[in-house]
Amino acid sequence: MFKIDDTNANKMPKKPEEEASNIRIQEYEEIENDENDEDQGDDGPCSRAVGRTQDAVIKFYSTHKRIIVNVFLAVLFLVYMTYFAYCMWYSFGDEGSIRLLVGTILGVFLIALHYLGDYFNLSKALNGTVRVKNKAKLRKIIRWVLYVISAVAMVTVLIVLVAIRTPSNLVSLGGLAAFILLSYITSFNPAKVNWHPVYWGFCVQFLFAGIILRTRVGYQIFDWLGSRVTEFLNYASAGAIFVFGDVYQEHFFAFAILPVIVFFSAAISTLYFLGVMQGIVKVLGRFLSFCLGTTPAESLNAAANIFVGMTEAPLMIRPFISRMTKSELHAVMTGGFATIAGSVLGAYIGFGVPADHLLSASVMSAPAALAISKLTYPETEVPQMSDEDYSKMEDMPEKNLIEAASSGASASIQLVANVAVNVMAFLSILAFVNATLNWFGERAGVAGVSFQFICSYVLYPVALFMGTELADCRRIAELVGIKTFTNEFIAYASLRDLIANHKTWTNYTSIYDPHTAGNVQYISDDIFLTHWNMTLTKGIISRRSEIIATYALCGFSNFGSMGIMLGALTGMAPDRKKDLASIVLRAMIAGNIACFFTACIAVKSADNSDSVIVSEPYDLYDVMDRFCVRR
Repeated sequence: MFKIDDTNANKMPKKPEEEASNIRIQEYEEIENDENDEDQGDDGPCSRAVGRTQDAVIKFYSTHKRIIVNVFLAVLFLVYMTYFAYCMWYSFGDEGSIRLLVGTILGVFLIALHYLGDYFNLSKALNGTVRVKNKAKLRKIIRWVLYVISAVAMVTVLIVLVAIRTPSNLVSLGGLAAFILLSYITSFNPAKVNWHPVYWGFCVQFLFAGIILRTRVGYQIFDWLGSRVTEFLNYASAGAIFVFGDVYQEHFFAFAILPVIVFFSAAISTLYFLGVMQGIVKVLGRFLSFCLGTTPAESLNAAANIFVGMTEAPLMIRPFISRMTKSELHAVMTGGFATIAGSVLGAYIGFGVPADHLLSASVMSAPAALAISKLTYPETEVPQMSDEDYSKMEDMPEKNLIEAASSGASASIQLVANVAVNVMAFLSILAFVNATLNWFGERAGVAGVSFQFICSYVLYPVALFMGTELADCRRIAELVGIKTFTNEFIAYASLRDLIANHKTWTNYTSIYDPHTAGNVQYISDDIFLTHWNMTLTKGIISRRSEIIATYALCGFSNFGSMGIMLGALTGMAPDRKKDLASIVLRAMIAGNIACFFTACIAVKSADNSDSVIVSEPYDLYDVMDRFCVRR
């Protein structure tokens, strides 16, 4: 007779849930045995009955935990859908009902994606139904068909909606070509450039721009989203008033802007705990990977950068960072430099920058970052990632919703402190540098020499390539220089003043004719409003230039962020420190180019006169009036 060796049978791996259940059961059994051993005769019949019932309930729950949780969630879902149906029947058509409808559709989509995602995996379906040779051939045919369709569509749109109506916007098309050529010439390995992600990055950006900036429906959707985000962030004032009092806006940046970062950081952390952000990021990551042909890890990171910062987004792909190729690491870093964090989005909105443009800039910069990254640092190694990696994002360590919100608020402490001290430090350094440059200029009889003055000439071609009007090129070049060499906070603060100037100018010229002698005085770059005794420092820029600046400045690509990026990624993958340090400067420059790329496409899709992108100023403009320098 054969003897069956069952030694390995007892060593079969168990599921984590089963192991946890067995451990809990063993703990309760040990506790019960210890209590019986210590005091076996003291428990009465009632205590022993309660103990047995408790042990039975715990054992039943541990054994059937998944079923119980699913049943509870199903009942909760049915209750909510009943409430939703009643609300739609009771009142439909107002803004509140639309908000409820959109939120419900998004929630149902994310739930369906979580439970049924594997059934809609196109890659798995092809693997199971199409042979390898036929699959490669089919993919090649589909790719070329999409190439032709997208190229014809873009050329048609450019001719009909841009070249005929606003030919001046074609300047930014030349800017796109210039940025692509510059990136290709300075590429790490031009011979290895794969133009597929570059082309489709351009196409996806163009698609987003067309939907958001050229269609009334697309603009209204993002305008609605921008208004909802602004409304949501305004609740940060409740905490600011409680802590700092009703007069907190007297110290606007410290007590009105920074609390928004705390509030939004807590909100983002809560959404991650609930799994909402992971679902959104998975959808966008798969979309970018499908369109651009990039690997799952770098696509997930690019999608996450739309919502979180350059140090938080890589946390979602932490297990893969040490195994990434240098090109993938470069893409991760470029994505962080080319976008902004959701936690500071409210701060920029508080500066008076329209929320809808900031949202669209964040979305459009994600494919741009991947495209420019693959152009400046093409893939020369074999990636180790697969499509299965989409389901391997790290879970949050928090145990409940309260802990998640608290952790998010606590995590913002470092961010708030970092923003505050950097703004103070760089503004102080900038003031010293300007005073020094002005001193050197005065020794030679040249007045008004400053860092901004130098940037306005050095970066003039960049502003011109983006399609900026000639009269505004120097001012936009100044903003780009401030953003690159200091940070985007200071740049947006300067843009805030120009936006406020434009509103004041509009109100003034509606009363007094600027062409009548004595009404307006132009003093260098400043404008003096005679009847209001007010000086508009640095003058004004057009709405078109405001929009270009909004998109061009929307990113963390500056020298200060290089240290932050290196510190974050080195902490996650210490063995890749040398590789990260060798590519961080190139990635920062690529992030800047991606922002310029987004600005080019945004303005190319815009219209000088009746474009839908020119929205009415937000109420926050009223807060900015006091930043005008009164004379």
